[in-house]
Amino acid sequence: MDVVLTETQAEEYVHGVCFKTGPPGRVGVELEWLVHDRADRALPVPATRLDGALGAVESAGGLPHGSKLTREPGGQVELSTRSASTLADCVRSTAVDLNALREALAPEGLELTGHGLEPRRDPARLLDHPRYRAMEQHFDALGPWGRMMMRATASVQINLDSGDDSDGITGYRRRWALAHRLGPVLVAAFANSPLWQGRPTGWRSTRQWVWANADPDRTRPPQPQPPQSSRSQSQSQSQSSSDADPRGSWARYALDAPLLCLRRTPPESWAAPRGLSFRSWLRGDAAERPPTLGDLDYHLTTLFPPVRARGWLELRMVDAQDGDGWIVPAVLAATLLDDPAAAEAAWAATEPLCTGGSTQPTAEVWLRAARLGPADPAIGEAARACFAAAEAALTTAPATSAPATTASATTVGADPGGLLRDALSAFALRYTEQGRCPADDLLEGLDR
Repeated sequence: MDVVLTETQAEEYVHGVCFKTGPPGRVGVELEWLVHDRADRALPVPATRLDGALGAVESAGGLPHGSKLTREPGGQVELSTRSASTLADCVRSTAVDLNALREALAPEGLELTGHGLEPRRDPARLLDHPRYRAMEQHFDALGPWGRMMMRATASVQINLDSGDDSDGITGYRRRWALAHRLGPVLVAAFANSPLWQGRPTGWRSTRQWVWANADPDRTRPPQPQPPQSSRSQSQSQSQSSSDADPRGSWARYALDAPLLCLRRTPPESWAAPRGLSFRSWLRGDAAERPPTLGDLDYHLTTLFPPVRARGWLELRMVDAQDGDGWIVPAVLAATLLDDPAAAEAAWAATEPLCTGGSTQPTAEVWLRAARLGPADPAIGEAARACFAAAEAALTTAPATSAPATTASATTVGADPGGLLRDALSAFALRYTEQGRCPADDLLEGLDR
């Protein structure tokens, strides 16, 4: 990809690649896990020990359903599934691959642990790649949060279709807004990172707080910008239209984000000039080679907002959950976005979280969700309504033999025995209805 880009070409490329339209229905997950010594979770796990376990998976031909395994800088392991045509198929195939991974780790005395943040240690960086060295240099100039994010955080990421080209609840514009409205609800309901180096941080989801502070220009949600008064009327109208379409706001966000790293020929450093955005690079504002299409593709992988446009919607705001707890956020998010009735109910439930005429919550609401979890009155009420809407959709979903003529049928129709609904209901009864989240279990265990 050595095509040199103009600014217009870059904007058009982001428009076309990041929001691919079509009827929603496919589901995938990316599960990040902390890896611990089963005998003593406080011990660091050497890279060679983890390499042996993952090498056994590769030698066996990979995981049964083809999920991809990658490693994060601090030794976290990520399992990325293929997209499935139904939510139930996604859960089934992921569970099989996850079990195979656990079995591969067991002979090495290792186990997967689901917390949004490593609760006991400050892990060292295990991966020595130019990208990660450049990332550390970039983040260190902003504070300690970048290193924490790279080395010590883990999440449940849910991947859903962008949506069709309509203006309704299945359209990509509405789904983009709804994903952001649901963001604080998902942060709060599944907050699971209240500890750092063995002590409470004061946040139910310290992970979300860390990500929000690591580099706000790339880790907080993109916000629509009002037209500038100095522009002509036609320019202002164009800007307003762009804000109404997430393609415009996402392209602006992506091009205005500072470069995290700039690929160079080894052994040259990949550190990018401080404060250089991709747009400025396109305009020749640095003594660097002109950016190419490959550089833009790579830059898009260095954007980490809670909802990321990748041709589909990648929901990145959920803390890792222990055991099989990842199933519930996947079920909740997929049902609330893909079932039309549930989506309408979720939109109404999250309306109180949006102020000032905006269709999305402010950064302050996201931080309240991270600090208080569902104990926050407004967020807790929205969470309970969203769980109820998802449970209702799963209860009335058509049988697996019914034709998949709607998003509801396609996505949630294959739930034999109501297992997904039961998992959702059990979680809501234990946590959401009580104004609690998994972080409260960790805090209560610390007290004991």
